[in-house]
Amino acid sequence: MNENKVLLSVKNLSVKFRVRGRILTAIRNISLDIYENESIAIVGESGSGKSVFTKTFAGMLDANGFISEGSIVFDDDELADIKVRLESSGKGQIQRIADKLNEYSKLEFGAESYREMVEMKSERERRLGLTEEEEASIDEAIKEMVFQKTEAGNLKQTLDPKREKDKIRELTAQIDMLEKQIKSKEAEKEATLRAHKTAVMSDTAYNTAYNQRMAELKSIHAGQITGEISPETVERNLTIAKEFYLSASSYSSFKRVKILRQLKAAAKKAMMMGADLSTKEARARVFGDITLYCYLDETPVSEEELKKLNVRSADEVLHGRRVIDMTKIKNPKEWSKIRGYRIATVFQDPMTSLNPVLTIGKQITSVILKHQDCTEAEARDRALELMHKVGIPNPDKRFDDYPFQYSGGMRQRIVIAIALSCQPKILICDEPTTALDVTIQAQILKLLKDLQKEYSYTIVFITHDLGVVANVADRVAVLYAGQVIELGNVEEVFYDPQHPYTWALLSSLPQLAERDTKLYSITGTPPSLYNKIVGDAFAPRNPYCMKIDTLAEPPMFQVTETHFAKTWLLDPRAPKTEKPEIIHNIHEKLMHAHNI
Repeated sequence: MNENKVLLSVKNLSVKFRVRGRILTAIRNISLDIYENESIAIVGESGSGKSVFTKTFAGMLDANGFISEGSIVFDDDELADIKVRLESSGKGQIQRIADKLNEYSKLEFGAESYREMVEMKSERERRLGLTEEEEASIDEAIKEMVFQKTEAGNLKQTLDPKREKDKIRELTAQIDMLEKQIKSKEAEKEATLRAHKTAVMSDTAYNTAYNQRMAELKSIHAGQITGEISPETVERNLTIAKEFYLSASSYSSFKRVKILRQLKAAAKKAMMMGADLSTKEARARVFGDITLYCYLDETPVSEEELKKLNVRSADEVLHGRRVIDMTKIKNPKEWSKIRGYRIATVFQDPMTSLNPVLTIGKQITSVILKHQDCTEAEARDRALELMHKVGIPNPDKRFDDYPFQYSGGMRQRIVIAIALSCQPKILICDEPTTALDVTIQAQILKLLKDLQKEYSYTIVFITHDLGVVANVADRVAVLYAGQVIELGNVEEVFYDPQHPYTWALLSSLPQLAERDTKLYSITGTPPSLYNKIVGDAFAPRNPYCMKIDTLAEPPMFQVTETHFAKTWLLDPRAPKTEKPEIIHNIHEKLMHAHNI
């Protein structure tokens, strides 16, 4: 088991995209811990979700993409630590928040009766509305027709009005028909909804019982919330008020008022429902998607830090730690502290990463000046040092050159220099050697590993080339259809793979092909991520597919302490299956292929 600190913890992450009126699920419930100073490779075919997965780490999803569920917690001591100078106005605001929370806390006494009222109202709403099955069926039908109408409209736009009049008329008729069907389905939905409402409103016995019980509960609840709260609750509320103040401190004064108002409303709702807010975990749920959760840190503030804040004693400082869940970051200022500074990316094509109209030196120094407190002269010195470290000859003379004056390999070295200019904790390498020839690829990989020893960063390497993985990775995560289907040390995944998809990827290595034989390729195509996937996503392409693979999604089975695979073949009830002959003794075969 890796003994290093967990730097990035991804839990139950799902990422979706809105595409032409439909929802595409690119990442499906991924959980993965990434450790300090390790090199982890993310492997899979094109479209498996590799780049989308890592883009979530730096808030770089396209505008139509969104994280539907899950968390990405970044454990960085410097960014997590927060100290706020506490003046009299701040102390007064904290006390006002605490007083309001004390007022809300009386609602906790009536939580049981309130929950029953909420459940009764919810049950009534369910009766008045459509059932889940009815709504899902109608909405799915409408979505499909809207998609077909959009596709027909797009196709119509591509036709020549002079030569393809017949096709245009056909598509126009199809669009009109679909429009009528959509309106008909929407009318059906409204009619079904009215029928449900009529049935409930005409049920006299149900309505009488509902009104009587609701009146009883309201009377009980009114009597319960008149008590006095305990001193322990008052102390707890003061802690919550300080956490609210800390969490809102990074916003502008106008935004801070809005955040505090939302947090107080969320706390009131939690108290009404009877949530136990005595633990950090429960209080973190109150913050939800409003802002990052900050909790009080009891660690004493040093004299040096007090001087920086220009205060005399620790009583004038509010000290806390921020839980950096990157799925909840709403403040652009927060992203600017992470993206480029703590998490940097090297993309596969250096020409799209570099600005062709700015000099190389300007592009490096601009990043240094943005994230670090230094002068232009100091930034230039640091840039020249980085250019030397990444292997640019005569950096003084090449500093003012433009990207077109550099070769492909040298441009990629500059991209690496820019990414490392602020000494990030995580370096995401998105297929950085794809556009380079083989000899330059080897140089770039060696450079990344050598610089890792010096700068102590974590490498997240995205690739579909398993040969690259063997050179750069400590661990490997194999992705398929937006899920991690195998995870383990590089030796385990290469020499003892367990998932049929990993077997297929390894079998596709050109080095394993023998003379006068056909190179192995995986049959079929990945599944459509627009649709709900039933069973194992790889089942239609899996030559070892069992009936259970088409019915139920496999769990993640543990092979060793560090090796996991998501396949029913590892179930004790599954028949014994041997991996393909071509990847038996793969180590010896690769050594023979390379004449080692």
